[in-house]
Amino acid sequence: MAQEIPASRDGSEKSAGERDSKMQQFGKGGGDLVEAGAHFGVDGTETTAPWAQEPTSRLTKARVMEVIDPAFHRTGVLSVAVISPDEKRRNAALHALGECQTGPIQEFPSYSPDLDDAPRTLNRDFDVILVDLDSDPKCALELVKSICINGLATVMVYSAQVDSDLLLRSMRSGAREFLVLPFSPGAMAEAMVRASTLRLASRPPQKAEGRLLVFLSAKGGSGVTTLACNFAVSLAQESGKRILLIDLNLPLGGAAINLGIKAEHSIANAFQDFRWLDSSLLSSLLEEHGSGLSVLAAPSELAPTQVSEDAIDKLLEIALQNFDFVVVDAGSKLNLQRTLLFDESATVYLVTQVGLAELRNSNRLISRLSTAGSPKVEIVINRYDPLNQEIDEEHVTKALTRPAEWKIPNDYAAVRRVQNTAASLMEDDSEISRAIRQMAKAVCSQRFRKRNSGSAFR
Repeated sequence: MAQEIPASRDGSEKSAGERDSKMQQFGKGGGDLVEAGAHFGVDGTETTAPWAQEPTSRLTKARVMEVIDPAFHRTGVLSVAVISPDEKRRNAALHALGECQTGPIQEFPSYSPDLDDAPRTLNRDFDVILVDLDSDPKCALELVKSICINGLATVMVYSAQVDSDLLLRSMRSGAREFLVLPFSPGAMAEAMVRASTLRLASRPPQKAEGRLLVFLSAKGGSGVTTLACNFAVSLAQESGKRILLIDLNLPLGGAAINLGIKAEHSIANAFQDFRWLDSSLLSSLLEEHGSGLSVLAAPSELAPTQVSEDAIDKLLEIALQNFDFVVVDAGSKLNLQRTLLFDESATVYLVTQVGLAELRNSNRLISRLSTAGSPKVEIVINRYDPLNQEIDEEHVTKALTRPAEWKIPNDYAAVRRVQNTAASLMEDDSEISRAIRQMAKAVCSQRFRKRNSGSAFR
């Protein structure tokens, strides 16, 4: 028997009476479980969660789904994790999965002691996570809650106790299915059909992917926000395509202020419950600049600086599927190196100035970003003064290990003027606007590079 637990989109808790509580029995099928090699992660390397005690991997073959639901063949292969300290209950779940599951299955004979690391690992490697409640209900539900908060995997729980209180607690923790031991014929198969359908429904509509353009500061105060904002405006004007500017320069991003935008929503709303983030929700959070540029602003109040990598990646994935170019003001956030911001298909504009501290930081970053699988890096010297007598051109090139691709002239008065009036630099014809416009034109003339999930930091 299986109890499906409908999830509320806004994350609010509802009583068990307000949700569908029907218990159903389903059709029957056969199959067998065969041993296979170890489970492999997305990068092809063998992965073992640090909290698992001697995890065992199994691969199943299915013969049954025509009897249950012919649509199952069209819903794709799921990877499944089975978590139970009890071998007998764990084997019962594995056997039920063996009758219907075609994807990889990995079993974990312990609950995780680390509720920060384990959910990230599980959400990264598995589509479905099946958790035994009976060994330690409190610990199991804490794990379920942590997994559901931190990612997109479908969590199912199972128990020999048909208990309404346990069902309600499971529902509140975020579980989507409550399966009852012993498993009735076909119950697991039907639950997997729903999980597969849910996974497909949660995917944004596929289309040609956009390009990711990241502005990264070698040191605070380098003018990265001003450059990112005006570059994005220029790109919107030059390309005539859909452009999105994301202000990720937390906790106090200034993109909206720079562009004269009063934002009702912010990136904090996108991260609040990123599991539900989709194209429609993202669209509702955006503001439009007069140039046609869409903007996802930073919060107007002090925002948390710790954002999960999964949340950032989900936002970028959806953005790239809906916009031709996604420009990100990343400030000086080097702690985001394991996200899609540093995917090898991205272009990172490393913004620096002619100063000892800036050049030293730039040298280190360029070295780090020069390995295989890293993003393309273009060096931007901001507030450039060719008459600088303290550090000449030769020493700058030596410090950067190569000539800079772009040099933005120093015109403090002009920049200060547009910042105070919330105007764009691109509204005037100046040396600065011409330099930024050349950057945008160069992007428009480049072909899209195919995005790869690999990264030097992954």
